Amino acid sequence: MSEPSSRGAERDLFRDTWVRYLGYANEVGEAFRSLVPAAVVWLSYGVASSYVLADAIDKGKKAGKVPSPEAGRSARVTVAVVDTFVWQALASVAIPGFTINRVCATSLYVLGTATRWPLAVRKWTTTALGLLVIPIIIHPIDRSVDFLLDSSLRKLYPSVEKPSSS
Repeated sequence: MSEPSSRGAERDLFRDTWVRYLGYANEVGEAFRSLVPAAVVWLSYGVASSYVLADAIDKGKKAGKVPSPEAGRSARVTVAVVDTFVWQALASVAIPGFTINRVCATSLYVLGTATRWPLAVRKWTTTALGLLVIPIIIHPIDRSVDFLLDSSLRKLYPSVEKPSSS
């Protein structure tokens, strides 16, 4: 979760409150994949994707409220929406979802070949492991996505103030 806002700054609903955890819904869905119907996992991706879209729209609206010439305003709004959407899609949905999916699939396979535990125990162990890995992967993925965007997409932006996505 991002750092809390300073005293004078406006509190960001999507970064500084419990709403931020909606972006991690798909990781929880992936952790429970072996125990729940596939529709539940897809629903978790719907929740996380809705969070991503809502945050991008919010950042675009905030960028549009900053007084400036119309051309600068339009560019700032576009940059805010694109940067937020791409950053959140990668850092909150795609990369962590894939990571938790692979951790859980690998652990279920390893437990199946290395133990004689009943299937239900292996599935619950896999789910617990997936849930435990979520807080460990968040910050490294966030920093990696920052680096990736700083090294690529953010170099393409016009000379407007660069957004701070993380």
